[in-house]
Amino acid sequence: MDTAVDDQAIPPDLLAGRPWLRHYEPGIPAEVAVPDITIDRFLRDAAARWPERVALDFLGAKTTFRELDQQVDRLAGALRGLGLEPGDRVSLHLPTTPGFVVAFLGVARAGGIVATVSPLAVEREIEVLLGIARPRLSICLDLLVPRIAAARAAIGPALPAPRRGSGIVSSGIQDCLPSVLRMLYPLKARREGRWRPVRHSQETPNLFRLVAEGPPGRVDAPVRPEDPALLQATGGTTGVPKAAALSHRNLVANAVQIGAWFPAARPGEMACLCALPYFHIYGLTVAMTYPLSIGATQVMQPRWDAKAVLKAIARTRPQLFPGAPMFYSSLLDLPETRAADLHSIEACISGAAPLPGPVQDGFEALTGGRLVEGYGLTEASPVTHANPIHGQRRLGTVGLPLPSTEGQVVDLGTGRRVLPPGEVGELRVRGPQVMLGYWERPDETALVLRDGWLYTGDCGVMDDDGYFRIVERLKDLIIVSGVNVYPREVEDVLLAHPAVAEASVVGQPDARKGEVPRAYVVLRPGVSATREELLADCRANLSTYKVPVAVEIRKELPKTFVGKVLRRVLSAEREAQPGDDTGGAEASDGPASDPRSTR
Repeated sequence: MDTAVDDQAIPPDLLAGRPWLRHYEPGIPAEVAVPDITIDRFLRDAAARWPERVALDFLGAKTTFRELDQQVDRLAGALRGLGLEPGDRVSLHLPTTPGFVVAFLGVARAGGIVATVSPLAVEREIEVLLGIARPRLSICLDLLVPRIAAARAAIGPALPAPRRGSGIVSSGIQDCLPSVLRMLYPLKARREGRWRPVRHSQETPNLFRLVAEGPPGRVDAPVRPEDPALLQATGGTTGVPKAAALSHRNLVANAVQIGAWFPAARPGEMACLCALPYFHIYGLTVAMTYPLSIGATQVMQPRWDAKAVLKAIARTRPQLFPGAPMFYSSLLDLPETRAADLHSIEACISGAAPLPGPVQDGFEALTGGRLVEGYGLTEASPVTHANPIHGQRRLGTVGLPLPSTEGQVVDLGTGRRVLPPGEVGELRVRGPQVMLGYWERPDETALVLRDGWLYTGDCGVMDDDGYFRIVERLKDLIIVSGVNVYPREVEDVLLAHPAVAEASVVGQPDARKGEVPRAYVVLRPGVSATREELLADCRANLSTYKVPVAVEIRKELPKTFVGKVLRRVLSAEREAQPGDDTGGAEASDGPASDPRSTR
């Protein structure tokens, strides 16, 4: 069914530079109006409109919008009592729990800036990130208190001192559980060797005790929408650790843009399955902030567990389910899924990694809903592109730019010449969701923010209709004898083999050619294949210079918490291995020997 908008409804000057507007679904505007508010205002407005509606559902423990708004007010007042001033930073080391939502919005309402840190980070990583943000306070999982304390002590005088206490506030999973589970949790944790309770005191107060003892009454954020709200850690396009400074307006704009992409959404009536980590920008915006903006219940999962997610869907019947390809594929692989009813799910946006066609088709057949691929990056809050939910989506693309977002593909040399459809170059974007810059790093900011555009560091291509496809990260390009090889192209060939479940390709240094591709694969359960078979398949489907010099079969690949394969880890492992184990599988001298090659 053709659901493209009528060309007559689009101003000609907009349509000339934005061919994607022709393929918007009816009801999706070319531009959105971004409200002039701070991010916590979404909660304030939801509490006024739907006070008794459930805002957070954490394993059955429910918090209404009114209760959540009051908790955030009390925490904001308590944080001011600890010495938090407008513009001060607070590092947040919590999983996806009610504590994260209360802490994030409480800091924002107090006028502070949140610096999110993965609770899985080790002490060295924490020191680096705290050194960037220099937080006055740190709010963490109770099990992490010793680790956070050691990291803060290592930085020492660089951190602004709190008015009282150690500067650490903590919260345990048990603080957020339903009453019955709260009593059983210590028994289970002891049995698993995870019970290491932290004694709370004036030095390290409990988050929810601060909330309970905080001053009552309304608190208004003493900052402007254009002020920073979040410092989100990223390696950016250069791999150097830094923090993207995202303003309240950036985060609000992206939530509004995502809302515009769901014209059929029903404010105050929906629920969202939230299994993404909130300390990651994708989860924070799509799974936390967007539901707040439409009064949707957040059905929260502290970590990804396919069986637990099935139970949560059966219990809460969510309509929205943002995630990563790994989420949907693991549900499809779970035997229990065959007997489950997932038909409440209406719409899912998949990000963080390419969405395989079989996963998309299988999940849609299972749920009756729509699963589409999108794209974003930390520096853009993060979403910039998505395939239409009910309109025309194109497999292998990340879809169309969101409302109020522009995308262009420019030459890799100067970054100024806009390339025509079909040509590969660097993707650049602009819109109200693009960051202020890298925190206290004007040199790094100048590399990626130029003339109002954010240079993404991704190689992309746009077709005639304005659908974009990401070819590769610029830093992941493999240059064989001076010619580009895109790892994703090689991975797609490997993934097409019926025995391959996962694949990753990285560059391996080579004395003659500079680099050659090297592949790592995980086979499907119960299916066998040799590396020689996989290499033969590559030779049949790729130009000779693109064929991996070796294929290494592994039980698993290193991944981030959202399932994105860490190529840099594979590269580092290879560099640490002496000698050569290519098994005699040699690549050609380069593209000149292959008549099919093109630049």
